This record gives sequence, C-alpha cells and structure tokens, in this order.
Amino acid sequence: MNFRYKKVTIKIGSNVLAKADGTLNVSRIAHLVDQIAFLHNNGVEVVLVSSGAVAAGRAVLEPAKKTDAVSKRQLWAALGQVKLISCYSDFFGKRGLVCAQVLTTKENFSSRGHYLNMKNCFTTLLENKVIPIVNENDTISVTELMFTDNDELSGLISSMVNSEALILLSNVDGVYSAHPNDEHAQLIEQIKIDDREPENAISSEQSDFGRGGMLTKFRIAKKVAGDGIGVHVANGTTENILIDLLDNQKSLRHTYFVPNPKTYNGVKKWIGYSDGFAKGEVVINEGAINALNSEKAVSLLPVGIIEIKTKFKKGDLIKIVDESGLAVGVGKAGYNSERVDIEKLSDKQKPIVHYDYLYLETSRTTHTKNNNN
Repeated sequence: MNFRYKKVTIKIGSNVLAKADGTLNVSRIAHLVDQIAFLHNNGVEVVLVSSGAVAAGRAVLEPAKKTDAVSKRQLWAALGQVKLISCYSDFFGKRGLVCAQVLTTKENFSSRGHYLNMKNCFTTLLENKVIPIVNENDTISVTELMFTDNDELSGLISSMVNSEALILLSNVDGVYSAHPNDEHAQLIEQIKIDDREPENAISSEQSDFGRGGMLTKFRIAKKVAGDGIGVHVANGTTENILIDLLDNQKSLRHTYFVPNPKTYNGVKKWIGYSDGFAKGEVVINEGAINALNSEKAVSLLPVGIIEIKTKFKKGDLIKIVDESGLAVGVGKAGYNSERVDIEKLSDKQKPIVHYDYLYLETSRTTHTKNNNN
C-alpha cells in the first residue's frame, strides 16, 4: 500500500480505550494493535502515546478508605499501567513485534540535557524496530508539573522525534463548529494555523476518563501544525481508522490541521514546548513585535523591552509577551535581567534573546503577517 507518511505519532485517548464502566476495551486495543502492526510492517515508523492507565486501574480496585483525588490517581495509574502495557505487549507479541514502555513526566523536558536523553531513547528504540508506548508517569507526577493531558505530551513527542504527522484519536470524528451533540454542529474538515474562529465554538467539556477535551486538542494541534507537522483528529472507534487515514487513495471524514511549511531546528522545538518552565517574563513594544515577525532572522534587543515582569538569570527561559499580555514567544536569555538597562545604553546592543534561541508563536506570527499584507 502507498501510505502518505513514513513516520507518525499516534495518541489514543482514554475514551477510545475504556468502556462506559471504566474497564479496558480489550477488543478495541487488539484492533488498534492490528492496524499499527500493519503500518509497521509496511515501513511506517510509529510512536504510540496511550492513555487508559487510570481508567484501567479504576476497574481493578477501589481505595480501602477515603482518599484524596491525587492519591486515587496515583493508585489507579500504578495498577492500570501494568494492565495496559501487559495488554499491548501480548497483542504486539502475537504479531511478532516488540513494544517498549516509556514513562515520563513534564519535568523530564525542563532541561535540554533531559530532552536530548529522551530523544536518544526514542531513536534507539525505533532503530531496533521497537514500538515505543508512551504515557505520563501519573504515579509520581506533581499536580503543578503535570501535562494538561496526553494530547500535550503527544505534541511534544511528535516534535521531538520529527514525525511527519500527529494523529489524535478521540471518540468523535474531529473538531465541530459547535458541541457535537448540537444538531446544527458541523465537522470542520480542515483548519489552518491562522484560523481562530473554530476555537470559540469548541466545548471546554472534559472527557469522561481523561483530563483533557477537544479544546486542548485544538490548541495542541495548532501548535504542532505551526511547527510543520500535519495533525489529524479522528474517531478511534471507527473500524480501520489508522490504515484508512494514512492510505493515499482514501478520503476519511475527520479534521486535518494544515502544517506550516516553515519548520524549526531541534533547539527551537525544545524551547517552544518548554514555556511552562520559563523563569522570567518581559513585555516588548509593537516595534519589536513587528521586527521579530518579519521575514528576516531577527534577535530580540533590549531596546524593544518595555518592562521586566519577572527577573531572570543568564540561560533561563523567558516568556515574551506584548503590552496586553498575549504571548509572542519564548527564548533563552543571553544575560540576566539586571543587565538589560545597561545594554539599552550601548551603541551596539547585545541581544537579550538570540534568534537561534528564540521560538515565536506561529499563529501570532501568521496573524501579524496577514494583517501587514
């Protein structure tokens, strides 16, 4: 078969893998594994990000005494992860394939060193024809440092391993113009990175078993598409969804986020997904925003900074926002915040954030450029 991609990251949501009572839908897992095995055997590299551990653990055991939400999640994740990965291992094994478990936390992405170490792990697994199965380690994750949900994790992983596409499998066909239960709701089959209207219509309602929902998927999908990776949001309960989605000869009912033709290097990708670890924050003026969003490779100079909202040290990641507080980008500080005012007086100012270490929010960049045309 002629598949449209050679390397994909697939995220399977809790509502795809769990039945209404919270137990694992083993037959569906088997069918998804059949499809992934078929793709793998036909030359498609697959990284799988799988939810379902907490849902699986919930069906195994109820806490013996009254337990807080965090402790319950830790208990269910610890129980369920064993059951989930065992299920995957058995099914892949029956098809002659080997899978590996990769558990991570958001903190693992806080430094460039940790990021590169994890990237090397994925590279080694894929080189040895092993299918990585990734999940957040909910047993030790601290609430403040947890991923929004596995959609966020899958976006980071797809960028890290340089996937050609990210496939988000949910229990609906894609992004709708209103809540899917609304009789007037229509499926939006294509979304470009500068399309803002769909976000206003999306329900913020969370899924039954996961932490996220369609709004999270939309925002992550736009960010990933902005980094040059095509994103497909599709219904994981549909038969042969993965094979049909990748088949060049078929047109499937789902939502496709059109990727930005511009791509970023490895350092910028890491910075772009590490805004949650930013230590400082600066406000820049309109002139600086226009310069950064121009077609030229421009660094952020001190003259464009209006205010330092949070102090920082050399090497820290800093958030860059406009005067209304909207995100412009994230960058690595070339020197500490105390030196900014000194540099402003210099005839030849040294960039506070060099272009090589500057990640701009793509939707903001595109929107600004369109307004300038």
